[in-house]
Amino acid sequence: MFTGIVESVGILKSLSKRGNGYEIVVETTDKFNLNQRVKLGDSIANNGVCLTVTKMSGNCFYADVSAETVEHTCFSHYTRGQKINLELACTPSTHLGGHIMQGHVDGVGEVVKKAALDDAINVWIRAPQELLKYIAHKGSIAVDGVSLTVNEIEGDTFRLTLIPHTQDSINFGNFEPGSHVNLEVDVLARYLERLFLQSNEEKKPAKSGITMETLLKNGF
Repeated sequence: MFTGIVESVGILKSLSKRGNGYEIVVETTDKFNLNQRVKLGDSIANNGVCLTVTKMSGNCFYADVSAETVEHTCFSHYTRGQKINLELACTPSTHLGGHIMQGHVDGVGEVVKKAALDDAINVWIRAPQELLKYIAHKGSIAVDGVSLTVNEIEGDTFRLTLIPHTQDSINFGNFEPGSHVNLEVDVLARYLERLFLQSNEEKKPAKSGITMETLLKNGF
């Protein structure tokens, strides 16, 4: 699990085709302390995508991106030099500064507008239709692995406000109009939907295949 508080911004040094997926190499900064904090098999969120570290070399780590992940994330748009928001998986003592995230991207959004608001920046993102029901006013959403608050919803578009600290701490270059971003909705919304659906199914009367009309016709 992750919290959406980006620790560092890495650089995609290599993106090698492997079947319908990729093997990637991400270069981290010195402050990320890769070799002191990460071991093989650990999980790292890469622009919100949970990937397993398969190898390390210097300040770089390797990871495999499956065909399933490529299909549902922005990795199909990435090339060498792409900046990547990085966050290590939570531990029991992690400070939960954002919200609970799984690193399982639900879909790809598109940045449609950006405008200054004093020293903050408003960003409008168009979400896929199937995700709109999970996006709530003042609720949380992960955008490229960043935990952000939804400040407004209009049609298929929602607005975020990025304060200066956030702008300085993440790959802000991906928040330009026309850019594609990974979206992960609040997992609590998905569980609530499942509970309601299951509850409604259990309340439906059992189908015996015998109607009341049939019973009356046979003298019951």
